[in-house]
Amino acid sequence: MRIVSQFAGGGMAIVMYHSVQDDPRAQFDMLGGIIHSTEVFRGQMEIIARYFRPASLEDVVHFVRGEKDPKPRSVVVTFDDGYLDNYEVARPVLDEFGIPGVFYAVVDCVNQQKLPWPAQLRHMFLTGKSASWSDPAGKRLALDTREERLQAYAAAANLCARFSGAAQRGFLDSVGNELQAPAMAPGQPMMSWEQIRILDRKGHTVGSHTMSHPSMAQVDAKEAEMEFAESKRRLEHELGRPMVHFSYPCPAARPYWADHTRTLSEKTGYLSAVTTAGGMVRRRDDPLMLKRIRPTKTIEGFHWNLERTFCGATV
Repeated sequence: MRIVSQFAGGGMAIVMYHSVQDDPRAQFDMLGGIIHSTEVFRGQMEIIARYFRPASLEDVVHFVRGEKDPKPRSVVVTFDDGYLDNYEVARPVLDEFGIPGVFYAVVDCVNQQKLPWPAQLRHMFLTGKSASWSDPAGKRLALDTREERLQAYAAAANLCARFSGAAQRGFLDSVGNELQAPAMAPGQPMMSWEQIRILDRKGHTVGSHTMSHPSMAQVDAKEAEMEFAESKRRLEHELGRPMVHFSYPCPAARPYWADHTRTLSEKTGYLSAVTTAGGMVRRRDDPLMLKRIRPTKTIEGFHWNLERTFCGATV
């Protein structure tokens, strides 16, 4: 496959992570399948360090602009949301293997030390005491089994993804009250601003993942512009440097991005924006619509997918 990749044309791979924990089962009910075990994550980073070339977002931007060729088999490692485990668990592994990470923070979640709304909503549906839930159209959904609760959660997430800011908080409060859901356990689920500043000082990259994690193409243009601009402004205030990298949330309610959001990201001053569309980054790709690949939950599967990516497959 490495021989084949030499004829597939130059490119780079951007890998998308969220959470890394010693025991993914501990928070599965809140975060679902976005957690990687520490053991698997370490093995995957060893694969990158041994068989590929760790790279940065700056390398990606230079490449797609045609300014500089990347080293062969270059891989960028990114994290969405800004969970505390990114700092406490993933960062030491990255530093051990000399891999620069990219950490996209949901600003309101860092400010308020609350999990992103998909985790809050999932918790409500899996722990609420109510036996049913009515959507805004009046359709009543039974909550007798775990499967029914997850189906109702998916329906509610499709609605919540279309809200941002105060409207999003109001929707969550309404659902929580109707479901009679218990409060989430207190603690520090997200990185602090000081931890984010340390990442920045240690050579990792920090970017924006919006203020409140909506589906950006589903909110109106004014709200989308606020999500782009205010998250950028707050990050710049906290870190004292320009923030030029953005990651699109993909919570529910497709599409997650559109032509008008691409225009807004450029207007706001971002140089790159990553999506969840699968595939390799190629020369002349739009730096504000970059593809990423999702890592598998195994070390061997991850290695296989990276090799396939550099052969031109969409993973």
